[in-house]
Amino acid sequence: MDIASPQFWVAVLQIIAIDIVLGGDNAVVIALACRRLPKEQRNQGIFWGVFGAIALRVILISFAFALLAIPMLKIIGALLLIWIGIKLLQPEPEDGTHEINASTTLLGAIKTIIIADAVMSLDNVIAIAGAAKDSIGLVIFGLIISVPIIVWSSKLVMRLMDRFPIVIIIGAGLLGWIAGDMAITDAIIKKWVSTNAIFLHWLSPVCGVLVTIIVGKWLAAKSLKKKTPIVDLVKDIDKP
Repeated sequence: MDIASPQFWVAVLQIIAIDIVLGGDNAVVIALACRRLPKEQRNQGIFWGVFGAIALRVILISFAFALLAIPMLKIIGALLLIWIGIKLLQPEPEDGTHEINASTTLLGAIKTIIIADAVMSLDNVIAIAGAAKDSIGLVIFGLIISVPIIVWSSKLVMRLMDRFPIVIIIGAGLLGWIAGDMAITDAIIKKWVSTNAIFLHWLSPVCGVLVTIIVGKWLAAKSLKKKTPIVDLVKDIDKP
């Protein structure tokens, strides 16, 4: 993909948005892994941990590109992305915590960051592979820009998400858009779509957005309805 083309920069913006929306937990993990390091080593731990995490993610996305070339796997990946988008719209669990062991050594903290990032990054890897359209150079460029934003601006990003829920909805919608676009480029239907149903190039992403947001919000509302009676009961018990 040509760096001067609008498609390149749209894809870069998508990768940055994906990492910001899905990468908040990764930023928390980095902070937790380095919290016991001496002050003079914390920045080194963050830098090398992030460097290793980026390198590992590029490798994982390279494998994802190869896998997504297999017929039907892009469709499966698209369905998984829609599910990730739906999960993004669900209310946070009240007792959600990160079980991360902080290390007292620099190498230990770096290892913790890299391993935790690998375990937590399945959603990022699939979404970025879909947005990058088989360009590993685009992946590297997008990650180099977005990961520092996550690490050094994570608190600001999280506050924005808490204050403006529309940011989460936009992020979920973006995943739905990428899923819809990915599904119609699957090897098994790509040629047929280009020959007989060109309109699916815009209709499928729009449907992906609508399905992700509508189902996600419906499930979130259903979940809140279940919680409300319990919350009211606890309040009643606590009353003198």
